[in-house]
Amino acid sequence: MSKTANFLSLRSNPLPQIFSSTGNSPFLRASSALNLPTAASKPFHRLIRASSRRRLVLGGFGGASLWMNNNMSGNFGGKSFIASARQTNPSPVEQALNKVDWPETFPFKEEDFQRFDESSDSTFYEAPRFVTHIDDPAIAALTRYYSKVLPQSDTPGVSILDMCSSWVSHYPPGYRQERIVGMGMNEEELKRNPVLTEYIVQDLNVNPKLPFEDNSFQVITNVVSVDYLTKPLKVFKEMNRILKPGGLALMSFSNRCFFTKAISIWTSTGDADHALIVGSYFHYAGGFEAPQAVDISPNPGRSDPMYVVYSRKLPMA
Repeated sequence: MSKTANFLSLRSNPLPQIFSSTGNSPFLRASSALNLPTAASKPFHRLIRASSRRRLVLGGFGGASLWMNNNMSGNFGGKSFIASARQTNPSPVEQALNKVDWPETFPFKEEDFQRFDESSDSTFYEAPRFVTHIDDPAIAALTRYYSKVLPQSDTPGVSILDMCSSWVSHYPPGYRQERIVGMGMNEEELKRNPVLTEYIVQDLNVNPKLPFEDNSFQVITNVVSVDYLTKPLKVFKEMNRILKPGGLALMSFSNRCFFTKAISIWTSTGDADHALIVGSYFHYAGGFEAPQAVDISPNPGRSDPMYVVYSRKLPMA
């Protein structure tokens, strides 16, 4: 049997039941009580063949049953972002992309990118939400991380794309560049974002083509939104096209989401699995260095976790 066939064959363990009302598409956090095996304990082909069988089943409003199998970062032993507080061993999220045995072809199927709510995303995001979707410690950890990896403020010629942007980008206070483009779903939110020099309203699930010239940006950021992409390979190929050679793409995520709008493979797997899923987008899009994952969770088990999967565009030959 081929690698890819093996990949999809193993069924998951029995799933716990959680009750939730889905009428208003709540922003949900997975249950930390599930304490299931993590991605780091098994190679890629074993992980995804198990996780690809886990599916979201939701009943009607008023007592809807939510079946899922989800690991929680509270059980991962994630490190603090501050170097002096780093644990001896990397967290499972950081190990998830070490020496991955990638299948020859993209292992996910169309059903893995389906959502419970397949209604128009433009309608879902029509009303502005001037809120943050991760807690303050997680935001602070991401901002500290950005302060170390983004080009220094006011560096001549630097262009940054904040993909799936909103009214805040979580860049360091006072951060500026000649060009910072925000791409998002709600114009009122984008107008409110002080770091942006320009913005574009675009639904990447309808049109994954990015409206920029080749080799336009040094950096692309995406905060807690990679889990909503239904055409991720097309988007990541476009990201590669518009990045300058050596350009950096930073995909950050937590364990929070609009559950009914997140893709099935995301809602049915855990944090370390998510790092592997995002890493697979880089790998199969082509033209990127081997993706890496970092756990910047500020207070594991006590506040929202925060993770980053990143890669650089390969230099031109």
